[in-house]
Amino acid sequence: MDTVDVLVVGAGLAGLTTARLLAQAGLDVAVCERRTSVGTGIRTTGIFVRRTLDDYDLPHLGPAVRRVLLYPPSLREPVELVSERDEFRVGDMENIYATAVADAERAGARVSLDSSYPARSTRARFTIGADGARSTVAKNLGLDVNRRLITGIEEVYPVRTGSTPTFHCVVDPRLAPGYIAWVVDDGEHAHVGLAGRPDRFSAPLPQLLQRLRDSFPTPEPAGPVRRRGGPIPVGGLLRRIVSPEGLLVGDAAGAVSPLTAGGLDPCMRMSELAASVTFDYLRSGNRYVLEHYDGAAMRRRYLLRSQLRRGLSLVRGPGLAEAAFAVLRTSPGRSAARRILFT
Repeated sequence: MDTVDVLVVGAGLAGLTTARLLAQAGLDVAVCERRTSVGTGIRTTGIFVRRTLDDYDLPHLGPAVRRVLLYPPSLREPVELVSERDEFRVGDMENIYATAVADAERAGARVSLDSSYPARSTRARFTIGADGARSTVAKNLGLDVNRRLITGIEEVYPVRTGSTPTFHCVVDPRLAPGYIAWVVDDGEHAHVGLAGRPDRFSAPLPQLLQRLRDSFPTPEPAGPVRRRGGPIPVGGLLRRIVSPEGLLVGDAAGAVSPLTAGGLDPCMRMSELAASVTFDYLRSGNRYVLEHYDGAAMRRRYLLRSQLRRGLSLVRGPGLAEAAFAVLRTSPGRSAARRILFT
């Protein structure tokens, strides 16, 4: 039986970042990942927001996006929002993950692919669940699990449009009930996708995605098309995310914006806190250290967006969505949209 200080379950961005930081601090860290390659089974659009770009030095990012167009179901009279700053960049997640694996291993962590959890051959003093929205670690440790989920699908492919990088968002409950459909064209790659409440989808996701492509002027592929998708937690940060046996990070902890479903920024920040708390706890043995990783307290930051999420879920028909855009086109409506999208 191999004994380690920390076993990290899941080799996504949250798990690999936490593993690297703990290994750099001198702990014996192992990472197990059930996928055979970190480049397969990707479940994120890879959109990084401005605050992440300001605070972290990230590789493999596409051109900056400063322009957002919001469309009602009719696709007429979209609301245009343009920022003076670089608001978004879309990452090449396959290469970002590969770099994160290399960085974690360089720090001393052992990353094992095609490795299941629980690992029969590994015993850990502490387990970190970075194993996604339906976390097995959360269940095994008796921690909270995600209950509110939306499901998404996306196609990613290279383009040669040379157009102004733009983030197109379509609010249409017939395509994406309780969420949005999107087309991100940064001039180098296109991301075409949608997500919504699975209990309200009117057709299988691939059919809905084709409807989006048929109704919206999506860029033509200049190379192979890759499809990705999966569940996205939108219930906000879970309350019970830590115990003396382990803790949760990233999607496993519900660290995703309830409104925008963006999870890369909170996952990176939460990984830093998780690594700090884990190191202090294992070094001191003091259980009170774990109180600094309080999901209930951190959950308050998501309160407003959780309320807005409930409002978006109430938009069940295209008529109500069109009416909402009448408000969105006003000066206060545009100001509110800018605060949500550009902060």
